[in-house]
Parts: sequence; C-alpha cells; structure tokens
Amino acid sequence: MLRTTTARRALLGGLAIAVPCSPAWAAEDESAAPIVVTGERQGYAIGDGSTATKTPTALIDVPQSVTVVTRQQLDDQATQQLGDALRYVPGVTLGTGEGHRDQITLRGQSTTADFYLDGLRDDAQYYRPLYNIERVEVLKGANAMIFGRGGGGGVVNRVSKAADPTRHFVIGNASADSFGAFDFAADANLPLGESAAARLNAIYEEFDNHRDFFEGRFFGISPTLTAALGEATRLTAQYTYDDDKRVTDRGVPSRGGRPIRGFDEVFFGSRELNHNTNKAHTARIRLDHEVSPNLAFNVTGQFSDFDKFYANVYPRAAATATTVELEGYADGTKRQNWIGQANLVWTGSTGPIGHTLLAGVEAADQDTDNSRRNVLFAGGTSGGRRFTTLLADRIAVPATSLTNFVTDRRAKLDVRSAYIQDQVSIGEHLQLVAGIRYDDFRLASLNRVDGFAARRSDGKWSPRVGAIVKPQQNISIYGSYARSFLPQSGDQFAVLDATTATLAPERFENIEAGIKWDLRPHLAFTAALFQLDRDNTRANDPVSGLAVLTGSTRTKGVEAQLAGQITPQWQASLGFVAQEGEIRSTTTAAPAGRKLAQLPKFQASAWTRYDVTPEIGFGLGVVHQARQFATISNAVVLPAFTRVDAAAFWDVTPRIAFQLNVENLFDTDYYPSAHTDNNIAPGEPISARVGVRVKF
Repeated sequence: MLRTTTARRALLGGLAIAVPCSPAWAAEDESAAPIVVTGERQGYAIGDGSTATKTPTALIDVPQSVTVVTRQQLDDQATQQLGDALRYVPGVTLGTGEGHRDQITLRGQSTTADFYLDGLRDDAQYYRPLYNIERVEVLKGANAMIFGRGGGGGVVNRVSKAADPTRHFVIGNASADSFGAFDFAADANLPLGESAAARLNAIYEEFDNHRDFFEGRFFGISPTLTAALGEATRLTAQYTYDDDKRVTDRGVPSRGGRPIRGFDEVFFGSRELNHNTNKAHTARIRLDHEVSPNLAFNVTGQFSDFDKFYANVYPRAAATATTVELEGYADGTKRQNWIGQANLVWTGSTGPIGHTLLAGVEAADQDTDNSRRNVLFAGGTSGGRRFTTLLADRIAVPATSLTNFVTDRRAKLDVRSAYIQDQVSIGEHLQLVAGIRYDDFRLASLNRVDGFAARRSDGKWSPRVGAIVKPQQNISIYGSYARSFLPQSGDQFAVLDATTATLAPERFENIEAGIKWDLRPHLAFTAALFQLDRDNTRANDPVSGLAVLTGSTRTKGVEAQLAGQITPQWQASLGFVAQEGEIRSTTTAAPAGRKLAQLPKFQASAWTRYDVTPEIGFGLGVVHQARQFATISNAVVLPAFTRVDAAAFWDVTPRIAFQLNVENLFDTDYYPSAHTDNNIAPGEPISARVGVRVKF
C-alpha cells in the first residue's frame, strides 16, 4: 500500500492518464469518482480530470470544457466503435473518413490524428474499437501544452480498462442486429495475489448494414497486467492486437446541392476492389513510483505498429439525372511509433499558497511508408482514370487495374518535448493554472517516385493559462487561454513538398470562459463560451496558384451539458452547442465569409436511462443536428435531422442480463457526415440489436 494520502493522489493522478483507477486504489482520492469494473453500473458522470493536467485534478478544477462518455453509457447504447460513442457529444461532428478511418470535426477543425490512448498519441488512420476501453474523454479547445502539436479543436482520449487485484470475474457478451451483424466478447480479470492482477479483453465481430455489399470482420485481443513492486511502486503493462477487414464505402454523390435521393442503399464502388485492411499492434509499459509523501513520478514507453491498406472506387463529381462519374485509387501505409514520456509531480506549498507542480519530457519517433496507385477503368476517360456510368440500383463498374506508383514516400518524424505546469491554490476560492511546453519538431521525407527529398524543423512554444474562481467547493467559474500549432504537412506527416517544407506552422488560439457545477456528488453541469482562431492555414494564392499562408478562420459558440444521476433510478447525459465558424481571408480556395465545413449551427443530444425496478430499465436517446455544409465550397448542404434511439434492459438474474437497442426508431432519412461534396454517408434506417451478458 502507498504510505500517504497525498502521495497516493500524486501517483494516481499520473496513473489515471494511463489506466483508470480501480475502486480499491481510488478510494482515498477525493478528486476522482471511482470507476467500477465493467459489468457493474457506474453511472454517466465521473469526476477525474487528470488527463487534462497530467496531475491528480478533479474535473471541476480543469479550466477547459470536457465531455466524458463512461463505460456504463457505452454499454447502455451498445456502442462498439469510437465514432458511435461520439455522436452524443456536443460539438463533435463525424466525417465519413473516406470509409476507412475515424475522422471528426471539433469546433470547426477537421482531424484524422488528434486521438490519444491513455494520454499518448494514437494518430494512425483507422477505426478505433472500444472493447478494451473504460471511458472516452473529449477535451475541447487547443491545448498543446499537455498534448503537443495539433489538437486545434480539441482531442479525443480513450482510457483503457485496468486489471484489479481485488476482484475476480469473467464476463461474456454476445449480440446480433437486424442487418445480420454480430459479435462475441469476453472480459476476464484474475487477481495474482494481493497486489497484482491480469485482465484479458477480446472480441470477434462481423459487420453488416443497410448498404449494398457492405461486410467485414474485426478481431481484437488485449491482455494487461498490473503489479505493485513494493509499497511505493506500481507497474502496468498492456498489449493490444487489432485486426480489421471491411468494405471501403465512401457513400453517395450529391445532386442539385443536396445528397442524391433514392440511392441510400446503392454502393458507388467496385465489389472486387473496394476493401480496407488494418493490423495494429500496441505495447505499453508504465512505472509509477512515490519518491516521498509529496513527490512522485511516472515513466511510460509505448510502441505501435500499423499495417494499413485500402482501395476504393468512389463518385468524384455530382450526379446528373442519369449518370455519375467514378474515380479511384489504392493506398498503403506502414507506420511505427515509439513514444517515451516521463512526468514528475510535486505537491506542496510556499507559505499560504498551495502548488501542484508538473514537469515532464516526451520523445517520439515515427516512421511512415506510404504509397498510392491510381485506378484505371477499362474504356474510361482521362487516360482511363475516370468512368461515367448510369445511375441504377446496382452501379456498373468495368474491369479495373492499377497504375504504377504515383507516390511512394517515406517520412521520418522526430519530436522532443519538455513542459512545466503549476496549479496554484490561493486561499479557498482562487486557483491559477499556468504552463508552457516546448516542442522540437523535425520531419524528413523522400518521394521515391520522383526523388524529391525535403526536411523541415520547427521549434514552438505552447502556453496555457487559466483562472478558476470557486465561490463554493462544488462550483467553479473559469477563464482560460491556450495555444497550439501544426507544422505544414497535414496531420499525418507523410510527405513534404517544395512549398510545405518552407511554410510556417498553422497556429490555433482558444479563449474560453465557463462554469462547472456539481449539483450533487454524481451529477455535474457545465457550460462554456469559446472562440477559436486558426491562422497560417495553407491555401492557394489567387494569382500564382502556389500555396501561401493567407488562410484564417474563426469559430465561436456556446455549449452546455448535464451528466450523471438525476435520481437513484435515473441516469442522463444531455448536451447542446450553438456555434458558427467562417473563413476570414479570401483565397482561391474560398472567399472570406464562407462557412466552415461540417459545422452545424446547432446540435443537441440527450440520452437517458430509467430503471423501473432493480431488474428492468429503459433507455431513450435523441440527437438533433442543424444543417451543415459538406465542404468549404458551401455548394452542398447536408439537411438538418433528428434521430431517436431507444433501449430496454432486463437483468434476469444477477448473472444474466438481456438488452435490446433500437436505433433510428422513427426511420428518419438523414445524412450525418461527408468527406467531400460527393462522398456523403446516408444514415442507417431503423435497426435493432439484441444482446446478452453473462457474469461468472
């Protein structure tokens, strides 16, 4: 056992970044609501804000808007993938990700890379599963001080399930839906004495939906080990292998400035060519040690390896009354990431002023090999690159072949970072947070097709400051300023060209003010006003056509959310956001005044569960999204929609439970996301999923 409560808080604050605290270890940590292992109801609210500060900090004391989707909410909604978990988060809109990856827009900023796993960067392009995840955290607004480059609109962090030495359980889950998709999953926890435990999560899924020819399968396995090495040291080790194979589906084209109607089930691709595979390995080890009652440190090392390939045929232009034009390519990526991070946390005081001081360093190396070949159509135009086919219930695609490599590139990214932060308590009613981070960013790339090689180096400071006024312990009123940056090579850093090698990084500045109110121990209300400016955005010069730094955008809005236990039988997660964003500088890409893509002016969501008896409960969810533009062309509109979901829960015995989830209860016809003006995802019609859970 750890020797003091103060030291436990320091150690657990660092540990929470890597793994959720178990009930036994978190019992004396007043800053965080304990997490109960999967299979026990934990509710929809949690008080742990340590991811946002890398220190033991209550969520109410974080000067930043944060939404947490707990394991209980994920289970109640029968959520299997990250994208589904985010649909009820205010301020997040989902992109189609070209049918092969997670992609979101957060406060007007689209990203494929601002994803984290236990506080460490997880930036490859793939679909992220949730079978081994305890909760999902959405931290909004730029905050490179904690997370490093990018994260202009915010970041999404998944917190892994942890082994618990105080409990022995085996939980089996199985479910199937009305489209024919099904899954089997297991979660087993085994104590290894009084101070160590092992846990194994595994899943097998087969995919299906309303879209013609869509199919796929996923297999994942994730063992983890936690062990106390003496009274003051804890070791955590985890390995995950995910194997994903599915059809690459980029949706439907537009017609007349709207998604084309009457073709929601039609597959605008090639049955032979359109597929996506990804094999991902992630291994992580972490050591937490208490040096003294007021001083603790943690060290983490992570290695990940991704082998990704996808090929696709897709609509490249708006459909006419009778035809649609197709295009395609095949793309492969192999990536290896090494990340090392160390944090030192000191808690103490200088006279009457309290401090929680964080000092940390991080080193990351990333090697990426990426290649692309274009699709050639038999009888196609533009040298075979394009093919016009008739609109029909089944799109006719001629025989296809692939060109030689049009790109074959290797990129090496090295990042070295150092940061320091102090959380200052002045009396009972005022807290100040100030920190700064320095990143040394070096990127080198080689295009093996044309021999072009380039390098760039950036050294950037990223500050964050915040003030929190607490008129009483359960209320905080805060204001904050944070800045982030993104070097000019896109968020995947696969290649540099002659222009991006010289352009200054993009810059994000977030100003935010808000209130957080813990209405009761397990019910929290938050509201925030924000303004996010993005500068140095790359765009084409209207005269020369070369890329120049003239782009500038602004997003501003207000959001609010209520999450937790309203009554002992009633859990709820409610949220809304009203926001607007526009381009503020004229370029050939878009004139000033254009609205940002995939940024609806209004979003509202509500998910609630009510237990009529200890054995029987019901759930109801509503998501409303105002109309949005598919891209900055503002030429194609995704109409507003309201979708209703429902659920029923029956605990037959303490060991056996059944669950029914009905999505899109009123069979709404809607289009929630897009990638381009002509890659638009139709929403699923009404569907039902039946699941059973068995506990041992």
